[in-house]
Amino acid sequence: MAEIVYQDRRVLVAVKPAGVLSTDDSGGLPELLRRQTGLDCVRTVHRLDAAVGGLMVLALSRKAASLLSEQVRRHELDKEYFAAVHGIPEEPEGELFDLLGRDSARRITYVAAAPGKGVQKAGLSYRVLATAQGLSLIRIRLHTGRTHQIRVQFASRGLPLVGDRKYGLAEDDGPIALFSCRIGFNHPESGERLSFFRRPPDEGVWTLFDEACYTP
Repeated sequence: MAEIVYQDRRVLVAVKPAGVLSTDDSGGLPELLRRQTGLDCVRTVHRLDAAVGGLMVLALSRKAASLLSEQVRRHELDKEYFAAVHGIPEEPEGELFDLLGRDSARRITYVAAAPGKGVQKAGLSYRVLATAQGLSLIRIRLHTGRTHQIRVQFASRGLPLVGDRKYGLAEDDGPIALFSCRIGFNHPESGERLSFFRRPPDEGVWTLFDEACYTP
C-alpha cells in the first residue's frame, strides 16, 4: 500500500514506498495505485530511484500527464529531499554543480571531467541540519533531475549516503538514507501552486537526529 496524500480528478500525490519502482512496470507505483484507487489512468510524470521512498505526483488523465511533464522539462516541479551522509560537509550550506555522465552498461552515473556525448549539467542546493555519530542530516533541493544525481554528487565529495552500496560503502547495511520530503507543482487544471511535505519514516538512521529537524 502507498499512502495517498492528495487526490482530485486530475492529480494524485502519494508516498512511494522504498523498493517500489516509480515507473509503470509490473509492481510499480502506477500499478499499485490503480489497484488501490480503482482508476484506470494513473501515469508517472517524473522518477524516483526504486531504492528511495517519498513523495511523487502522478497524473490521472492524459492531458494532466502532458502538462505536468512540461513542468518537469521546464524545471517548474520543485523537489526536496532529506539525506543522511557519512561525514560532515566543509560548508554548512551551499550549491553543488557537476557534469554527470551515464554508463548504461554498468548502470552507474559518474562525474565527468569535461563536456561530451551524453554528459549533462547537474546542480543542487543543500543545507546541513544536524550531525550525529559522524553522520550529517542534509536538506537538499534539486535544480536538475539526473539519474542518481544526489547520490553521485555527494559520494564524489567523500560524503556517500548512508546505505548506498553502489556509490558508497560496500559494507553499509540498511536502506539508502534518502527521502523525497517535499514536492511542489502547478495544478494542471486550475493552475494553483500546490506543495506537499512528508517526513521520513521514524526508523533507522533517521532516528539519530532530533525530530525538530524534520520540518516543512
